[in-house]
Amino acid sequence: MTTWHWVRHGPTHQKTFTGWRDVPADLTDAGAVARLSAALPDEALIVSSDLGRCVSTADALAAGRTRLPHDPGLREFHFGAWDGVHFTKVSEQDDALSRAYWEAPGDHAPPGGESWSAAAVRVAAAVRRIEAAHRPAHIIVVAHFGVILTQVQATLGVTPTQAIAHRIDPLSVTTLRPGNGVVERINHLP
Repeated sequence: MTTWHWVRHGPTHQKTFTGWRDVPADLTDAGAVARLSAALPDEALIVSSDLGRCVSTADALAAGRTRLPHDPGLREFHFGAWDGVHFTKVSEQDDALSRAYWEAPGDHAPPGGESWSAAAVRVAAAVRRIEAAHRPAHIIVVAHFGVILTQVQATLGVTPTQAIAHRIDPLSVTTLRPGNGVVERINHLP
């Protein structure tokens, strides 16, 4: 059975929607990175989104682990026209869509972006592809807030609204065994 260790990339300090826009991660807290690395299995494979904040975080955790190629299927939700825009500005521009996007995630999408449902399908395809090539294994995936929550949703069998209620902090780990429906930990900060 495959065990997935979902790690959220290091902090970006962004105060705006940050989806496919490539911004760097702040990995200056060497102690936090070392604690996270120590909390993950040494024999695990490691893969990341192809966005720089995940690549650099995965590289910091990769020592002694087998590094798989970056996977664009693991990117954060595509926020389209909202990417780089402050949340309050988005709300001012289109309050109804902004509220629906967060309060009833599913099929609502930002202009030019993707919905929760579309992102979940994209991420699930990447997960199936990675698992088929490397099972059984422990797999560390350095990814994004939304991506990790789609996998919490899938493993728990809950709605997007229930999944989005979970907190996923930078440099946290969420450990899932979806084949058994087991959630070992969510948002663990070592």
